[in-house]
Amino acid sequence: MMLHSRHFLNRLATSTIHSRCFAGTLVLAEQVDNGKLAPVTLNTLTAASQLKQDVDCVIFGSEKTNETANELQKFNNLNIKRIFVAENAAFKDLLSESVTPALLDLQKKNNYTHILGGSSTFTKSILPRLAALLDVQPISDITKVIDKDQFMRLIYAGNAILKLKSNDPIKILTVRGTAFEAAKPATGSGDVKVEKLDSSVKNDLSEFVTRQVQQSERPELPSARIIFSGGRALKSKENFKLLYDLADLFPGQATVGASRAAVDAGYCPNDLQIGQTGKIVAPELYIAIGISGAIQHIAGMKDSKVIVAINKDGDAPIFSIADYGLTGDLFKILPELTEKLKKK
Repeated sequence: MMLHSRHFLNRLATSTIHSRCFAGTLVLAEQVDNGKLAPVTLNTLTAASQLKQDVDCVIFGSEKTNETANELQKFNNLNIKRIFVAENAAFKDLLSESVTPALLDLQKKNNYTHILGGSSTFTKSILPRLAALLDVQPISDITKVIDKDQFMRLIYAGNAILKLKSNDPIKILTVRGTAFEAAKPATGSGDVKVEKLDSSVKNDLSEFVTRQVQQSERPELPSARIIFSGGRALKSKENFKLLYDLADLFPGQATVGASRAAVDAGYCPNDLQIGQTGKIVAPELYIAIGISGAIQHIAGMKDSKVIVAINKDGDAPIFSIADYGLTGDLFKILPELTEKLKKK
């Protein structure tokens, strides 16, 4: 009986040592073209800090990764211990077939319990692939961290909140940026170690060819303070100029968005679509113009600080969530609004 007990204690001790090695959080930091951190990464850092364990970050890119790492070092107040940098021409446009194997190697070496990334096209192409290779279930678009195992996320186009518990040993999470405050840099300097990863890439599955980017002086939708969003009621692509004229009165702050109905009708490009199947935004001011308020659209903008609705139908669902509403003909209201704003 005594021998059996000793054997059990030895097994328990081995298990305890293993679990101690198996801890920590990894944040997949996203780099934009100019070497800056993507804004959603700052929201992800806030979510990672709420797990209350050591945080490592990893940056993939084809150039300027050291500049991105330098920016990330300013957030040493969030318990960031190490920043891994992987730079290779093969990481141009961050193809998931190139990035995922390197990310998997990093996980095998460090045994993280949580891997987080902001909810973006970049992470949505990589983290589900990583989860499949690790045989765990990814958890998308979390809106709250309860503890290390429990999280909240929206379901049914934002009409219900799901509280879930994951028993997987590795939690792979994407973070809804609008649900978490952006992290603030530390006031003092700190010592965050930067390490270069082996950036050799073996990718025979895909190849980056080219990317066409529409250049604009207006900010990107997720980072804009003001959004003028148009719906099908604008009736044509030419009429969307009314929204562009308004946005241009607030240089560097305002941009234009659209409902899915407007995009499907060909009034504007796909990258302006806001909603469940488009971009998720939370500006300081969201002005919905000629948008009825389908639940799929509301799911993408309901976290906006102030919502203004302009619609000729006084019973449109958009008015139920609007802070301010104006019932009337948008083709009369918008020119008057533009002229009055020009005089300010």
